[in-house]
Amino acid sequence: MTEKLEAIKERYIYLEEQMADPGVIADSDRYRKVSKDYKNLKPIVHAFNEQLDTRAAIASVKEMLRDEDPEIRAMAQEELAELETRLADVDERLRVLLIPKDPNDDKDVLFEIRSGTGGDEASLFAGDLYRMYQRYFDAQGWKVEVLDVNEGTVGGYDRLILEITGDEVFGKLKFESGTHRVQRVPKTESQGRIHTSAATVAVMPKLEMEDVNINKADLKVDTFRASGAGGQHVNKTESGVRFTHLPSGVVTESTEARSQHQNREIALQRLYQRLQEMEYEKVHSEIASRRKSIVGSGDRSEKIRTYNYPQNRLTDHRINLTLYNLDAVMDGRLEEIIEALQIADTAEKLKAEAEG
Repeated sequence: MTEKLEAIKERYIYLEEQMADPGVIADSDRYRKVSKDYKNLKPIVHAFNEQLDTRAAIASVKEMLRDEDPEIRAMAQEELAELETRLADVDERLRVLLIPKDPNDDKDVLFEIRSGTGGDEASLFAGDLYRMYQRYFDAQGWKVEVLDVNEGTVGGYDRLILEITGDEVFGKLKFESGTHRVQRVPKTESQGRIHTSAATVAVMPKLEMEDVNINKADLKVDTFRASGAGGQHVNKTESGVRFTHLPSGVVTESTEARSQHQNREIALQRLYQRLQEMEYEKVHSEIASRRKSIVGSGDRSEKIRTYNYPQNRLTDHRINLTLYNLDAVMDGRLEEIIEALQIADTAEKLKAEAEG
């Protein structure tokens, strides 16, 4: 591990020098990439320096244990115990920091909420989820752009597609994909019976062509008039966009948004996602067969969370987390849940690393 950490430290110093290079500073794209890499390595290098300092201090204290004065030896023994505890802590921190990071964690996302089973109540719940997430996005300082809205007949939403931009957006939101179930008395229920309905959330990292190694010549683009709901605007303009990736045969399209530009972006992101998932499955099939991810696949049929209003209870079924502060959660205070999912995911990766 020490050799690997030394190499990381050398890279960190090199990046630090690059950030002071006028040529790099003048190139905004290059400077942004260098700064990002530098920021990612910083906690590892700081922990490594702390590890080296602690080891040096332990060596020094062990010399004091040879002193003839019993009081000095007793002080040294006490200090040694503290230093060894600190070293164990920093060693564990470095183990966690060295886990390969999901390359998509820093990416912006396309965030979709759809009403599921439950009719009008499902649409109302989708609206409640949107307000919950909006408050969380605001607290994070993220920028939100609404790409598509389809409102429910009695309120709420049948479908929402958002673009979320900021720091570590996908890294914090990726565990939200799946089916969210609600148990409560609907406003339309006259006899006070508790109903169960659901909404689905899909979180896709915003990928670029280079992220999935696509050649522009391999893409076929078609535009067409969208059919179905949407009124005269949708039927009179060629707002629908379809992408075909010729080598793989993968086809994606979008007709949800009103503008061709937005539909192009949504369809392209879906294509990137599909191709990346195919590549990921190919490379990681052996790992996936050995263990099931703690956060699931994000499949819409997978119930990840239950929101029980009568008991003010939230349960995340993937990590058996139960909280009795649903009112606070619906007000956008999601930090505790997201942090618990990140910790569980890290623990699962450490376990897989030890087994492998």
